[in-house]
Amino acid sequence: MNYRMILNFIGKIMGVEAVCMMISAFVGFLYGEFSSALWLALGAVVAFAFFVLSVIFKPKDQVFFAKEGLISVALAWVLMSIVGALPFYFSGEIKGFINCVFETVSGLTTTGATILNDVESLSHGMLFWRSFTHWIGGMGVLVLVMAVLPTASGRSMHMLRAEMPGPVIGKLVPKAKTTARLLYIIYIALTILMIILLCFGGMNLFESVIHTFGTAGTGGFGTKADSIASYSPYCQWVITAFMLIFAANFNIYYFVLIKKFSSALKSQELWVYGAIVLSAITLIALNVRGLFATTGETVRHSAFQVASIISTTGYTTLDFNALPTFSKSILLMLMLIGGCAGSTAGGLKVSRLVLLCKMIQNRILRVVHPRNVKAVKFEGKTVDEETLSGVSTYFALYCICQVVVFLLVSLDGFGIEVSISATAATFNNVGPAYGAAYAGYDGFSNLTKVVMSFAMLFGRLEIYPMLILFIPFAWRKK
Repeated sequence: MNYRMILNFIGKIMGVEAVCMMISAFVGFLYGEFSSALWLALGAVVAFAFFVLSVIFKPKDQVFFAKEGLISVALAWVLMSIVGALPFYFSGEIKGFINCVFETVSGLTTTGATILNDVESLSHGMLFWRSFTHWIGGMGVLVLVMAVLPTASGRSMHMLRAEMPGPVIGKLVPKAKTTARLLYIIYIALTILMIILLCFGGMNLFESVIHTFGTAGTGGFGTKADSIASYSPYCQWVITAFMLIFAANFNIYYFVLIKKFSSALKSQELWVYGAIVLSAITLIALNVRGLFATTGETVRHSAFQVASIISTTGYTTLDFNALPTFSKSILLMLMLIGGCAGSTAGGLKVSRLVLLCKMIQNRILRVVHPRNVKAVKFEGKTVDEETLSGVSTYFALYCICQVVVFLLVSLDGFGIEVSISATAATFNNVGPAYGAAYAGYDGFSNLTKVVMSFAMLFGRLEIYPMLILFIPFAWRKK
């Protein structure tokens, strides 16, 4: 185990977090909120101290394998969450250290679950930092590190694989560093475009930036307790569109950039994703048509809720508890499915769902015709057995982890609906749940908040990096 190399990468990540906190402190300073600016700056100093340590203890051996990559990712996200919670805690704007960590984990993992009942009481600097964590965590802080800082290791794909979601992570171009830069160029361009569009809809610049961060990272933090309900239909439609855009595979946008439109349109995952979205909107619109005055309003609210949940953003324009059971059931299924691989969304991912369905189909065909062996194909390519085995194993772990979290959450005694939806909402990085959890997670015990915090990290990092932390043999030198 190359501990110094791990420290080196974590130090770089903490350096990036320090810069982001200083940007948030500057926002607080601009609004004359000197107390919040001071606490954010102090948090930045703590994060920067880790960066200094990584510079002092430079690695002699720069060999870096998959094991180190997974551990580096997991430790980095845990440490970022703890240090990122310090400004909330020291300022007193969020009470209780566990609550502060929960809120920060929720931000970085782009979950959007909150313990705040009065989000409007937060200062501008803290609101900015809270939502900025969505934007940082959406594409992945390690991808950002690779994009902007020099990496000595020639094995940086181990870092990219450990953090980017999906069953098969490949390079857009031969170098992982260039891949990371391309991803962030696309990410930043879409972010700027959305900010501009929201400004045209009546939001001020601060609100536009906050809600763009929440949408781009598919997280869902905002500036108002009613989420997006009080904003104009125009803003709701813009956010709906961009939630769906950020939940699609970013490879599609790369193909569009290089004018390979046929490659983009051939994406089987994209077509399935579109079919799921349209089907869900149609079914929910038919189910709730009596709740709204006009067809346009029915479609708008249905589309918004579907886009919000399948993208795992978690913004709302209405109370989920007021929806019919059929619509709530559809949304619960969408929580589990999530967005596409290579996006900022959480969940199982559409590509895994497609592969699982193809594997089931293939198995049924083998039962009926034992001699007729057909390879599983995805987007025109034959999927190797190792990838299929990886998908099956991940799905098993995915189910086991959620069962364990559900059992622990149920100890709080909120009932089956709340426990199931809260488990799905946190593990799949969605945010809002049904029943008592819709208004926030402050009512849960501290133990449950810790469990949910780990659930959010397990879900965002797709289980393996966090799981490795708790396996003793992974820490051995050989």
